[in-house]
Amino acid sequence: MTSHLFAICCHATRPADLARFWSGVLGWKPADDPEDGITIASPDTAGFRIRFLPSQEPKVGQNRAHFDLTSTSLEDQRQIVARALELGGTHIDVGQLPEDKHVVLADPDGNEFCVIEPGNTFLADTGVIGALACDGTQEVGYFWSKALRWPLVWDQDQETAIQSPDGGTKITWGGPPVAPKTGTNRLYFELVLPADAEGEAELDRLLALGATRTDAGEGDSGRTMMLDPDGNEFSVRRHR
Repeated sequence: MTSHLFAICCHATRPADLARFWSGVLGWKPADDPEDGITIASPDTAGFRIRFLPSQEPKVGQNRAHFDLTSTSLEDQRQIVARALELGGTHIDVGQLPEDKHVVLADPDGNEFCVIEPGNTFLADTGVIGALACDGTQEVGYFWSKALRWPLVWDQDQETAIQSPDGGTKITWGGPPVAPKTGTNRLYFELVLPADAEGEAELDRLLALGATRTDAGEGDSGRTMMLDPDGNEFSVRRHR
């Protein structure tokens, strides 16, 4: 059986502080964490979690992935931005234009995210996190569509997007040119195997789709670290 997307993991210098920030911005509640991280979860049980994992590595360059938050009105957009700033977020410049209607911010650990203006039809009915917007190739979009068995909902001009058959957050890739990778990604996918799944068979399936194993291998946690075709880290963990 196919592994499913359990969490977006985020390396953080201050996991507890970052969890409080995102919990406050999203309205998500703390959840049990399988190991030594801090987890918050969407009220929608079909959605993924966000896990904040301790790391002392400083942020280098712009992240390859960021959250796009949705808003229902201009006033709602202003309130989301104000709440994020009050919780410790900051305005940042990543090259957006003055006429752009979305607002670009960074969380207290420097991770970029956007608050999208109301009326964005592509993100309609996706939830508070409309998209995880990634820097990546068309090939990696195809890989993750097959890996998660999520259908492609956009495939044009080498830009791709996938979404769970149950709806919710979309995952998008902007196509070339893809910025060079600098160090380990701060955000990465964590997949979990169903309780009755055969782990090696699923790993073999992912390898056949284009993933590779990393030197990290598998530790006592039962987690296998892998790379997707663009070299982004992701993990596959046994169900507990």
